[in-house]
Amino acid sequence: MSRTSAVSLDPANVASWAEYPFEVLLALPLAEVEEPQRVALARAFETLRPTVAALDKLAARQGVDRVDAIDDVIPVLFDHRVYKSYPLSLIEKRQFPRLTAWLDRLTRHDLTQASLDGANSVDSWLDRLDEHGMIVGHSTGTTGKLSFIPRSRTEWPAWKAAYFSVLHAATGVDTRTVRIPSFATGHRSGHQMMTKMGRLFAQEQAGGEAARRTLHDYALSSDLLSLAGRLQAAEERGELDELQIDPRILDERKQLIEASRHRDDDLRRWFAELAEEFRGQRVRIGGTSADLVRIALKGREAGIVCDFAPDSILMAGGGMKGFKDAPSNWEELLKDFFGIDRIRSMYGMSECMGTAPLCEMGFFHLLPYTIPILLDADARPLPRQGVQTGRLALFDLLAETYWGGFISGDRVTMHWDEDCQCGWKGPRIERHIVRFGELDGGDDKITCAGTAKAYNDFMDYVSEA
Repeated sequence: MSRTSAVSLDPANVASWAEYPFEVLLALPLAEVEEPQRVALARAFETLRPTVAALDKLAARQGVDRVDAIDDVIPVLFDHRVYKSYPLSLIEKRQFPRLTAWLDRLTRHDLTQASLDGANSVDSWLDRLDEHGMIVGHSTGTTGKLSFIPRSRTEWPAWKAAYFSVLHAATGVDTRTVRIPSFATGHRSGHQMMTKMGRLFAQEQAGGEAARRTLHDYALSSDLLSLAGRLQAAEERGELDELQIDPRILDERKQLIEASRHRDDDLRRWFAELAEEFRGQRVRIGGTSADLVRIALKGREAGIVCDFAPDSILMAGGGMKGFKDAPSNWEELLKDFFGIDRIRSMYGMSECMGTAPLCEMGFFHLLPYTIPILLDADARPLPRQGVQTGRLALFDLLAETYWGGFISGDRVTMHWDEDCQCGWKGPRIERHIVRFGELDGGDDKITCAGTAKAYNDFMDYVSEA
C-alpha cells in the first residue's frame, strides 16, 4: 500500500486499519478519525452484546441498548479487574473446568468445547485453550491474582500488523525486513502477556527462534507467577499462614528457588554473548525498565563495558513494578551503561492490542484503532480537548471476539491538541504515568459511572463460577 494513497478507515473492517503504515495513521487529524471510530464502536457493541455474556449482563443492568456517541460506552466499560474476577480457589484447587466457564462469559468463542485433557496446572490449562484457537495471555499478578485476557487467533493478523507497525514507529526500523540480533531480559516462553508476545513476535523480527537471546532460557511458569503474587499479597496483609497451596506447587516453588541460584550464571552468559561477542555490532536490547536497570547495575558492578554500533536500539517499558529502590536517574544509567543515546519505548497494557509509540519529544501517541477516554474521579468523561489529567479508559477496536472496552488503573495526562513538535498527530499521553494503586492510600477502587449498584451486581455475576 502506498504511503501517499488515500486513507479510508472502514468501520466495518477495523482490522484493515492496522495494515496502514504508521506514518499514514499518525498523520490523520482527530477530526477525521473520530467519526469512523464512533461508527466502529457502535458496531462492536451491537455485534458483541448478543455473544459475550458478561457484556450483555452489564448492558442490561446499566440500561444501555445503543452506543451512538463515544461517551455512551462509559457505563459498559469493564473495570480492568473483571479479567481477574474469578474466585482464587479455582486456581488453588485446580478446578479448571469452572475457571473455563468463568472465562467463557468474556468471549464469543465457545470455550465449553475446549478439551481440558491433562490440564492440572495454569500453564497446561492455557496450553489447552491455545490449542482450541485462543491466545490467552495474563498479567504479572503483582496484586496477588493473574488477569486473563481472552484473545484468540481471530485477532492475530491485526494484532501482529499493529505490533510491527508501532515497533517501527518507536524504533525507526522495520524489523520485519531488517534483521537485528535481539537480546531480551525475560524468559524464552510462557503465557504472561509480554513473554507470550516475545515468543509470538520476536521470532520473526529476530530472524528465527535461534536468533532470540533471552536472559532466562526457559519458560516462565504461570503457576509460580500466580503463587509469588499470592505470597507477596498475603504477607503484606499478614495472612501468609492462611493460604491454601497445592503441595505440587510448593514443590515447583522449590525448583524455582533452585533455578534462581543460577541467575548469576544466566546473567554472566547473557553478558558474555551480548557485551563480548557482539562488541561493535548493531543490536536490539529490550525488556522492562526494572529488569534493564537491575542488569545495568549488576553489569556495572562487574566492570562490564558495552560498546555497540551507534545505531543500536534500546527498548524499555513497563515501569518499575516491584523495584522500589530504583535510582531516580535510571534513564541516564541505562544510556550510559549500554552506550546507546536514546531509550525507545511503547506504552501499552495486557488488555489492549494497540500500543502507543514514544515520539522524540517524549509523548506516547495513540493510533486510530485505540479510542482513549479520560475520566474524572467519579468516572465521568473529561473534555476531549486541551490538556486533561484523569483515569485512562480505552476501547480496543481490534478486539473482535471479546469486549475491547475497559477502565484502566492508570492516571495519565492527555494532550488532545495536535501540535506535537515531532509531527505526529492524534491524542498523546505524557510519559509520567502513575498507577492509582501506587498513590497515597493505594486505593484503586473505580467509582463507576451510571448506577453503582448495577455495576456491583454485574461484578458479582461475572465472579461466579
